[in-house]
Amino acid sequence: MQDNTHNPDDVFGKTISSYTRAQAIADGVLVNVSGLAREVGFRIPVAVTSAVWADCVAWTDADSERQAAQDESGRLWDVLWMGALAAKRARGVQRIAFELHRVPRGGHGTQPRPVVLNLHIGPGDNAEPVITILMSDDD
Repeated sequence: MQDNTHNPDDVFGKTISSYTRAQAIADGVLVNVSGLAREVGFRIPVAVTSAVWADCVAWTDADSERQAAQDESGRLWDVLWMGALAAKRARGVQRIAFELHRVPRGGHGTQPRPVVLNLHIGPGDNAEPVITILMSDDD
């Protein structure tokens, strides 16, 4: 019987460096939102990119005074809820696009505007399943 296993180093060469999910969370590139995600119904770790956080979640008291009364936990719940609904509708795929209506931060607008986000299911640092929610133009 022939052994069909391959060492990636044989094909691609020795790994120079790697950037783990844990490092991305520590650096702020990803924001771990697994606690609230469990309340929404996710069973595996969930993180959002810093771009998603800035565009769809971040909110201050000054924003509430200038625009609409909201808070970060409510905005994060909306992101996670819409992501969960999309994931339930599209079982078996790795990347799912979904639309979220949020009040854009900044200025004086109070009307929700749509944004397309992507929910990606893939391997974590130890090949365990994890979810990352990112902007549609993020990789």
